[in-house]
Amino acid sequence: MKRLLLLLAFALSLSAQPIRVVVDATDTPRKIFRAQLTIPAAPGPMRLVYAKWIPGEHGPTGPITDLVDVHFQANGAPVEWQRDPLDMFAFNLVVPRGATSIDATLAYLSPTGERAFTAGPSATEHLAIVSWNTLLLFPPGKSADDMTVEGSIVLPEGWTTASPLDVASESAKRVDYKPASLMTYIDSPVLIGTHIKKVELPAVKNAPAHRIDISGDSAAAIETWPSFADDYGKLVAEAGALFGAYHFRHYDWLLTLSDNVAHFGLEHHESSDDRMEESTLADYRRSLAGLLSHEYVHSWNGKYRRPAGLLSPDYQKPMEGDLLWVYEGLTQYLGLLLATRSGLWTPDYWREDVAMVAAGFDQQPGRTWRPLADTARSAQILFGSPTAWSSLRRGTDFYDESILLWLEVDSIIRQKTNGRASLDDFIRRFHGGESGFPALKPYTFDDLVASLNTVAPYDWRAHLTARLTSLSPRAPIGGLTNDGWKLVYNDTPNDVIVVNEKRREIHDYTYSLGFSLQKDSGTIRDVVLGLPAAKAGLGPGMKVIAVNGRRWTRAALDHALSEAKSSSAPIEILAQNGEFFRTYAVDYHGGARYPHLQREDSRADVLAEVLKERR
Repeated sequence: MKRLLLLLAFALSLSAQPIRVVVDATDTPRKIFRAQLTIPAAPGPMRLVYAKWIPGEHGPTGPITDLVDVHFQANGAPVEWQRDPLDMFAFNLVVPRGATSIDATLAYLSPTGERAFTAGPSATEHLAIVSWNTLLLFPPGKSADDMTVEGSIVLPEGWTTASPLDVASESAKRVDYKPASLMTYIDSPVLIGTHIKKVELPAVKNAPAHRIDISGDSAAAIETWPSFADDYGKLVAEAGALFGAYHFRHYDWLLTLSDNVAHFGLEHHESSDDRMEESTLADYRRSLAGLLSHEYVHSWNGKYRRPAGLLSPDYQKPMEGDLLWVYEGLTQYLGLLLATRSGLWTPDYWREDVAMVAAGFDQQPGRTWRPLADTARSAQILFGSPTAWSSLRRGTDFYDESILLWLEVDSIIRQKTNGRASLDDFIRRFHGGESGFPALKPYTFDDLVASLNTVAPYDWRAHLTARLTSLSPRAPIGGLTNDGWKLVYNDTPNDVIVVNEKRREIHDYTYSLGFSLQKDSGTIRDVVLGLPAAKAGLGPGMKVIAVNGRRWTRAALDHALSEAKSSSAPIEILAQNGEFFRTYAVDYHGGARYPHLQREDSRADVLAEVLKERR
């Protein structure tokens, strides 16, 4: 009995010991991160795992292929290991007698190619993002909330850091962070670099401190405009007015501006990992506002309130994406709404964005075989899917189609309550509560329906199920029509499409000819089935060589579009398909065509009220 108690006390003492990790980032310009770990252990068989299912990435995206040079020791002697034969994210070893810990050394190779999320490029000559999930091994079976990590980062000469983690000590060459749960560490990336600017936002009543930490590949990249802090302070105020509480102690946007890292946003509870082009602050302010607003909303919708199926307590349990139309889709709707209410977007720009979304779904043949529900359930295989034939395949459409879905929900609530309530009331009820320390409150579809019914009694289950399972070829734009607007097309360029063309270096003829091209090469990125280019036989990957007998340029194609309006002759496109060349006759005579929203005067302009500031 005494021996059993001693063993139990020993096991408890081990569980209280932190996993210590020292990250050597001095070789990050070559895209190599190294780490030394000390992991509490007891003699006997031991299993260590690498984070597989990463929160916010919605799939088994842990970059295990780039984890290399793995070695284990105990009591100063090497310990042999074997990878599990079925689970590539697990390492099996035997801890020798007398050992109380395992020492591990490993390296993570940040890739250079196009890959998504934390598995994508994360280091350049002047900056890097340390994502702890790429550098940690830990015992499985316990919740990440119940394991403690104590981390440090050794920096390249002259580099500094920014992170939501609490600092224990700091010098010119090393930062030591205070112990926190494994979940907190994986939820708290660190920016390091030669050019880092920390922008404190103005204080907002009842709100904790907010900061935007900007790292760039040049000093010019991180130069903000004079009202930058005030502009984003209004976003903080609008969020408080919408949600009614702040479920975090402080919030840091970690903004990386570089053309040499993966571009994305990844939500965390007290921060977000936001990456865009080096010229963003000069060229893409509205795109930046859309990204930062989206990831900020995730602190409430995704981190505080999270679908039960998207919980993976030890990062090994598979996630279920069925409610991603709420997790990501409602966040997409609210993020752009808050960007507009705070003045980072204009109402006109918001309407241009929604017009583009509605038009895209209104000519998507993939809707007739894959419902919105399946795009959410299939998220783990759809992230990173090819651009080619996206209108037939469908992608992670739950982001943008849900803008239309939640706009319609808002309009129904307003109708059923004679304007006394709106989606805002549901949001405050569902995502509100008390401000303070980060918390997690999971929910189910039943919880969602019940909460909507407390705001406006209605058959929400049937309504939402119909939207999620619909195979209608047309976009669900009931929210727009209910709110006094309609979708129209004309030859005036859509402001959001113009920005997207510049950012993505493309020419977008989606709503006229039905294809988009790479800017410099003229290679067709995608073709929409059922539209003129596809009917003529053109397809993704083909390269446009000439238009109506003249060398391909955008000006030449625009001229051909204009001439075709007054001619019955098709537009002739000479295209290269691998080794072969062929002329395609595109029978289109509608000229330039772009989507917009237009007022329907017979109805009240409810959108004006939806977009109005609340602070």
